[in-house]
Amino acid sequence: MALLILALLIEAPSIAAGALLYPRRLSTYAEKPAACIDREFEGAGVVLRGWYCPAGRPRRGSVVYLHGIADNRSSSVGVIDRMTRHGFDVVAYDSRGHGQSDGDMCTYGFYEKEDVRRIVNSLEAGPVVLIGSSLGGAVALQAAAGFPRVTAIVAAESFSDLRTIASERAPRYLPSWIIDRAFRVAEERGRFTVASVSPADAAASLRIPVLLVHGARDRGTSPDHSRRILSALVGTKKLILVPDAAHNGSMSGVDVWNEIERWLDDVVPPRP
Repeated sequence: MALLILALLIEAPSIAAGALLYPRRLSTYAEKPAACIDREFEGAGVVLRGWYCPAGRPRRGSVVYLHGIADNRSSSVGVIDRMTRHGFDVVAYDSRGHGQSDGDMCTYGFYEKEDVRRIVNSLEAGPVVLIGSSLGGAVALQAAAGFPRVTAIVAAESFSDLRTIASERAPRYLPSWIIDRAFRVAEERGRFTVASVSPADAAASLRIPVLLVHGARDRGTSPDHSRRILSALVGTKKLILVPDAAHNGSMSGVDVWNEIERWLDDVVPPRP
């Protein structure tokens, strides 16, 4: 029994690192919206597969939708419907290591932010709004730092930094030395640094309008993560705390979307 426990302790960091780097790959579960076109996008060394959806009224800009962990572009359907009706072209794609896109690892923004920048640079001229949920919100904040093509961000349920959120979500029975070792294993396999994945640090360099949305009852990613990001932001900023909303539920209500759309009208005014 002692040898079994020792073996489990030795393997635990590798298992934990694998859980961090290799999220479940979920097949597309929503049909492509009628107005959308299948499109391949060139990321940073990967091909990303998604949809391009033209605006349904006189164009005022572009929206890039970024989904959460272990999800894919399927969760964008409601955003596509709303944003195309409000004059935005919408791009929704499967992040690297997700859905039908290339790549086998998730680095929580380290490489994903470069994918976003390449996609944004391929878009038509005009305002660009990044709308991200959970992981997508964290990637949006990191991608916009030092990248002037992004006009505004809506980030729902973002984490403030990878080390904190991964530690909070790790099983409570894992000692800290195993968690620290798991981070080192993940860095070696993924060729990135955990400390550099920090939406809060990225927020400190942003000068564009940022709207944060978070469920008040989110147990997966505490609202304190969005509060830390809000504190770091120095430009136009706002936090909407949604009562009774859990993780992945803060942007599901009509009232919240009405508030998001009013905010967008202020920061990216419709054309006359």
